[in-house]
Amino acid sequence: MKNVFAQLAFDFFSTIVFLVIFLATGNVVLATLIAIAGAVAQFIYARVKGKTLDIMSWASLGLVIVLGLMTLITHDSRFVLMKPSIAHFAIGAIMLRPGWMLRYMPPIVAENAPRLVYSAGYVWAALMFVLGLGNIAVAWTGDLKLWVFYVSVIALGAKIVAFAIQYVVFRTVITRKITQERKAAALTETRSQNGEQALEM
Repeated sequence: MKNVFAQLAFDFFSTIVFLVIFLATGNVVLATLIAIAGAVAQFIYARVKGKTLDIMSWASLGLVIVLGLMTLITHDSRFVLMKPSIAHFAIGAIMLRPGWMLRYMPPIVAENAPRLVYSAGYVWAALMFVLGLGNIAVAWTGDLKLWVFYVSVIALGAKIVAFAIQYVVFRTVITRKITQERKAAALTETRSQNGEQALEM
């Protein structure tokens, strides 16, 4: 899960750069150029540090350049604001892979609630698609203040709430299962001891 959020942060970097410059200057062209330069610099930095760049990283760079060029051509900031939607859709598609969450779960979760982990993975995918669609709707209005509120409060808040709910559900289910297993083991041991005592009599 941590890796997923790290990927989202990577994807949002150029959009945040665009937003900060645009709000500071009111210049769409300048903000777009700096956002593209920032994305390229971020990409080069990752390569210099020897980080393995997956298809999502390459796609993210491509999206910044393509959407940035469309913004420069049309002078319409909505194209850049669409990028988080594409990132959410791409990550949502990856999350549709059965059992993707298992590698991020501690052993106690993977061993005691594998089906629940599978189901949670699909719920996360659905959440990403919903947030992506919401971003498109908000970005299309062209209202930057509304978009900032959506990205920083609604989208981020939804992920935090989803994570909190998942934690509580997983903890409750696993604790209940372990408790039941211990009770069953204790009952079996008691019956076994009673049986041995009966044989001795």
